[in-house]
Amino acid sequence: MLRKIRFLTLAMLALATSAFAAAEPKSSVGVVNFATCMAESKLGQQEQASFESLKTQMGSLLEDTEKQINEIAAKFNDPEYMDGLSPEAEDELKNRYRGLNEEMSRYQNQYYQVLNQANMKIVQAMGAKIQDAAQNVASKQKLTMVMNKEACFFVTPTLDVTNLVIAEMDRIFEHEAAKKQPTAAVSQSGAEANAKK
Repeated sequence: MLRKIRFLTLAMLALATSAFAAAEPKSSVGVVNFATCMAESKLGQQEQASFESLKTQMGSLLEDTEKQINEIAAKFNDPEYMDGLSPEAEDELKNRYRGLNEEMSRYQNQYYQVLNQANMKIVQAMGAKIQDAAQNVASKQKLTMVMNKEACFFVTPTLDVTNLVIAEMDRIFEHEAAKKQPTAAVSQSGAEANAKK
């Protein structure tokens, strides 16, 4: 009799546990690697190319100024050249050297400031696009949460939805690019019509 009571108690407990588990919504989490989304998505690659282009443009300005500074410094180190200069020409050369050094310092400050601002803008834009794509993936995959992998100390690889998010980002990117193309084609045909008049 005691066995029957234990058996019934255990059966009722098991039934109650399974009913409780069925009533509780299952919680599932996905994890996204932000850096991978930046490197591998079409939008991320476009943003990185724009950033590199900006970096190259600003870097060429710095290189040109540095080249001018080095040319003047070489003249200062050439005793024959310096002996052939009048005092006024020497003062002019020194003023030019000082002015170029000040320009170089100003360009360097602007260079780092502009690059930092551009980088911050890219990270914010990418964060918003990753969030949109992650919401779509979460909806399709029935996930209750998608986290940035950098916020986790450990994640089992089965929770990683980075590739799904990248695929969704690429889909959104292509959709937005397709919307922009007809507008560009219309403005180009309008410009051509005006040119013929």
